[in-house]
Amino acid sequence: MAKNTPPAPSPVAHFETSLDELEALVEKMEHGDMSLEESLAAYERGVGLYRSCQIALEQAELRVRLLSDPEQPEKSQPFAALGDDD
Repeated sequence: MAKNTPPAPSPVAHFETSLDELEALVEKMEHGDMSLEESLAAYERGVGLYRSCQIALEQAELRVRLLSDPEQPEKSQPFAALGDDD
């Protein structure tokens, strides 16, 4: 009998947590109290968190596009950047 394993949560579900951790990591690095080894490890972790956040944002945008026009999501327009007042 096959075991039912819950599906892995999407990156969107962990976006806020990843972003908070990334912000805390940046603040800690900016203080300059870390050794070189600690700084490199923190940088590597930060890159991973950044990539996770980027994937989550891309997935969220795709979901919005699909909800906006499920028949033709490829014809939807990209969101305007903040500050674009066209």
